[in-house]
Amino acid sequence: MSKTLLGYADFTHVEGMTDYMNITINYVNQLGSQLDILDVPAGNGLVVDRLKALGHNAIGGDINDARDGFVRVNMEKPFPFEDCSFDAITCLEGIEHVLDGYKLLAEMVRTLRPGGTLVVSTPNVMNVYSRFWYFLYGYPFQFPPHAMQHVTKERAIDRGHINPMSYLRMRYLLESLGAEVVDIMGDRAKKKHLLPLLMPIFFVGWLLGRKHRRREDGENKNLQSVSKHLCSKPLLLSRSLILVAKKKED
Repeated sequence: MSKTLLGYADFTHVEGMTDYMNITINYVNQLGSQLDILDVPAGNGLVVDRLKALGHNAIGGDINDARDGFVRVNMEKPFPFEDCSFDAITCLEGIEHVLDGYKLLAEMVRTLRPGGTLVVSTPNVMNVYSRFWYFLYGYPFQFPPHAMQHVTKERAIDRGHINPMSYLRMRYLLESLGAEVVDIMGDRAKKKHLLPLLMPIFFVGWLLGRKHRRREDGENKNLQSVSKHLCSKPLLLSRSLILVAKKKED
């Protein structure tokens, strides 16, 4: 994040490479060589530059004018790309800035090729610290009301963190769009020194919620994957959650 506080700048940018960027780049690079990749929002172009250096055909899409050569992409409107244009799409810390996360996910799935990979990172509102924060303040960590901005027709600016997207919500939306969640990853752990206090509370909740992790009709295969992710280290501890999905083959 830039030194300018979120909510007081037209657009916010990450000034250097972050853990979630490096994790995403390494993951995408292992998918193949010379891939057609879209990074949106591209910010300062750090991810695009690294992917190009690795030999991929990477395109940056963004509404800001930070870099020449970006394709102008408004994440709240249809993308200016044909169906099935990309082998992979990365969307790092962007989905929480838009009004409708479903429409954004739909555009990314639409422009992915069958079998293509989508990597989305977003503030992890389901980690144990964010749950404690929500209990204290009434809103998730990293989503303070003072940092939200209203966009007008005359001024297209960064709305700020207005749209908390949980793992469960993103998974459901992606599955409804014909994409399968295949992995989750996370960056650095948040407030590790509070874990002795927070983890016992989580385990009590986990035990109480067992009945919610079974379906009466016996269709439990998908729930087993969900349950595994819900108690995983990335979801419980990481500051940013990195979700990986694949578009189903036709």
